[in-house]
Amino acid sequence: MSTTSLPPRFENWFASRGWSPMAHQIDLLGKLEAGQSTLLIAPTGAGKTLAGFLPSLVELDARGRRKPGKAGPRSVHTLYISPLKALAVDIARNLEAPVSEMALDVRLETRTGDTPSHKRQRQKINPPDILLTTPEQIALLLSDPTAADLFAGLRTIILDELHALVTSKRGDLLALGLARLRRLAPNLRTIGLSATVANPDELRAYLVEQPDPKLRALAELVEIKGGAQPDVAILHSEDRIPWSGHSARYALTEIYQLIKAHRVTLLFVNTRSQAEAVFQDLWRINDDTLPIALHHGSLDVGQRRKVETAMASSALRAVVATSSLDMGIDWGDIDLVVNIGAPKGASRLAQRIGRANHRMDEPSKAVLVPANRFEVLECQAALTASLHGDQDTPPLRKGALDVLTQHLLGLACSAPLDPDATFDEIRSCQTYRQLTRGQFDRALDFVATGGYALRAYDRYAKLKAGPDGLLRIANPKIAQQYRLNVGTIVEAPMLKVRLIRSKAAGRRAPIGRGGRMLGEIEEWFVEQLNLGDTFIFGGEVVRFEGLRENEAFVSRSKADTPMIPSYMGGKFPLSTYLAASVRHILATKALWPDLPEQVRDWLKLQDQNSRLPEENGLLVETFPRSNKHYLVCYPFEGRLAHQTLGMLLTKRLERLGARPMGFVANDYALAIWGLGDLSLSFQTERISLDELFDEDILGDDLDAWLAGSSLMKRTFRNCAVISGLIERRHPGKEKNGRQVTVSSDLIYDVLRAHEPGHLLLEATWNDAAEGLLDISRLGELLARIKGRITHTPLTRVSPLAVPILLEIGREPIYGEAMDSLLEEAADDLVIEATGQ
Repeated sequence: MSTTSLPPRFENWFASRGWSPMAHQIDLLGKLEAGQSTLLIAPTGAGKTLAGFLPSLVELDARGRRKPGKAGPRSVHTLYISPLKALAVDIARNLEAPVSEMALDVRLETRTGDTPSHKRQRQKINPPDILLTTPEQIALLLSDPTAADLFAGLRTIILDELHALVTSKRGDLLALGLARLRRLAPNLRTIGLSATVANPDELRAYLVEQPDPKLRALAELVEIKGGAQPDVAILHSEDRIPWSGHSARYALTEIYQLIKAHRVTLLFVNTRSQAEAVFQDLWRINDDTLPIALHHGSLDVGQRRKVETAMASSALRAVVATSSLDMGIDWGDIDLVVNIGAPKGASRLAQRIGRANHRMDEPSKAVLVPANRFEVLECQAALTASLHGDQDTPPLRKGALDVLTQHLLGLACSAPLDPDATFDEIRSCQTYRQLTRGQFDRALDFVATGGYALRAYDRYAKLKAGPDGLLRIANPKIAQQYRLNVGTIVEAPMLKVRLIRSKAAGRRAPIGRGGRMLGEIEEWFVEQLNLGDTFIFGGEVVRFEGLRENEAFVSRSKADTPMIPSYMGGKFPLSTYLAASVRHILATKALWPDLPEQVRDWLKLQDQNSRLPEENGLLVETFPRSNKHYLVCYPFEGRLAHQTLGMLLTKRLERLGARPMGFVANDYALAIWGLGDLSLSFQTERISLDELFDEDILGDDLDAWLAGSSLMKRTFRNCAVISGLIERRHPGKEKNGRQVTVSSDLIYDVLRAHEPGHLLLEATWNDAAEGLLDISRLGELLARIKGRITHTPLTRVSPLAVPILLEIGREPIYGEAMDSLLEEAADDLVIEATGQ
């Protein structure tokens, strides 16, 4: 226990609310006063956020009031950094209450991508005491020539939901920013806040400087155990649970009844298209006209703020949301969280459950709604993890090279860059502590010249060396371009969606004149539309009226068969922890009584007609169907690993003369079909299953496939945008998706031909291996199943194979039509599989 105590003003404020400061809040205050950076791990409702701000509020109050008319300091005192814009705004709203009630002379402001430019400019000249912001804004501020003055007096950085910040390229960019901030403010202390942490030491290392590459330094740790056990259940519907699909429309009536039975319900889905569909479905059956809203990242900021304000004032009964509201939003009136679809991770589920109640001593209530039968198993695994308090946050990343090049250019935009000092600075952060001098020099050369193959083009020469050996930007326009393109989130090209009046008197409404902004939609979806097509956006049915520059114009429609916009990103991978848990449930019949009767019957049918997968092995089924031969296996390692495995296996089977025609993968299984009799090939050992699934498939087969794969070009495109090689945004205009693709594909081909060791090609391979291909996870799978592959030849499809076969040839039909088609196809396959 710390002997630190709160000043009387703060003690009185706690007492006025009937509270007492919690031990961890006082403990954290003491560690910060001693200059110690600290990680605070505490359950939802334990006052983490207030604990994080208390040291700053106490310190700012102790400086005394400023004299009237005296200008405030030109430096920020505290930075609060959040992974979500909505979270920064929500925290600011909640922090204003204690600041006002204690009459503290403290000014706090938010700074996100939604903040008006004039306000952001003012903040650099007259900064607030506490600035609540995001990683991208930190990068922007550090690229400004005023950065040294702005942060000279910086004392504290608060990193909220730290586990979510560090596991992506945004975390790499932030780590580099923290290294620079420590140089500008040597007495800086950092606070990490998190409720879901699998490996605390990794986050502790992220928070502090790493002066020695061989010894890992760690921040202090304050960890609070306990909190009420969450009340989590799986919805057991009376309707038939689908064999495939992701809509969970079968449970819609029961979901609506849950909303009616609770004060405020937060409904989470995994993708934006799901959010639009679920919201529309709920409105269709909302006979009680309950106030229900929609929230996701593509909606206009004004619409999102309106929903957040209504939620905070208890004016809504339910909100359908994506991960845009996953973290930290403190709305105490939420008494139920509904997760539609499988959560894909135990920590993600814990994060979402924590949005209910927000009181440590009262249980949060949540209901899981699986969309199909395999998802029932995943939900059961997540439920067990929740009961045991297990976490599965991903490990800390190794810093990306394309992010490094972006950061180096940003530093040069702020002040002349000293290569030696900058290398030491970058190696002082945990994410880049293993960076070699060779990699650093290549990155610097890329920023300065574009590299060997591109140095002949002036447009890629962004830095020049002065007589003093320091590097400076070649011209002021480079800094302007950098600030327009900063960040690591490379979304598909977006178009603004603007609402106009529908055509009247046979004439089309004028395009390009006013109209309310609804949000943004991906360019590739709009390219598929014809004039007059209808789709759902922002909870409304709209009609596509036309396209001009970067805006899609729509009008309201009453059509009853609208499309649902698809988004390229947003699908979460199945965590390794939950995948192993699903395999354990399948292999352990003693756990089946916890499953719905329909699912138990499904697994029993599988046991009777084929066999069940072993926990650490691989079941491979082969069977003929419709003049083709099928191979279905059940690795349970997630869609990305399965897709990569499918590509490699079909290539190898083709070389072995098995004549494969295609494959399909989901999170749980992989199916390959072709003309060759796979059952006969395996039984006669013409093809060896052990050799087919040998780990060497990740060698030459992988390299050969990647050489001709469009995936590498797509990955290179993202790296090229992040690194600054290709700039999407220019003053007053923005490149469309086709322009970016043409530019990046051309450069990719040039580099592969003339500079195969280029830094960006290395970055591309790293991204593909770790992300889109999931090579490390696939390697672990192949090692795990070695010598444990079981082949079961069948005469017909097995019950467990029905869901993956339903994925084959699926057309993008939405709504009830899709559900009906899947149901009919499932009925036919079930009869075929069981003979019943």
